[in-house]
Amino acid sequence: MSSRLSREKVNFLARQVLNSLLKNDQVEFLDDDNEIRLAVVRSIEEEIRLYEQLDKKAVEKIQSQRRAIEEGSREWEILYRKYYNEELSKLGKLTE
Repeated sequence: MSSRLSREKVNFLARQVLNSLLKNDQVEFLDDDNEIRLAVVRSIEEEIRLYEQLDKKAVEKIQSQRRAIEEGSREWEILYRKYYNEELSKLGKLTE
C-alpha cells in the first residue's frame, strides 16, 4: 500500500510550499529560501517514513491472523483500514 514519492516529487512539493509561503505577506523568513525548502523536504520525508511504518504495522497485523487472508480481498482491505487507522489514532493523527 505504500506509495513512496520520488525525490523529484518531494522537491517539487517543497518548492510549491515555499512559493506559497513567499507569496504570503504575513510570513517572514529568518533563513534563506533554500534552507526553508530543505526543512520542508525533511518534514515531507519524515511524514512519508511515518506513514510507511504505519503501513508496515497494519500489514504485519493482517499477516499475524490465524488464517491466511488474501491480499487485495475485501476482508484484507477492511482489516488494513482498521489496523492502519488504529495505528494512526495512537499517534493522534486520525481526525474522523
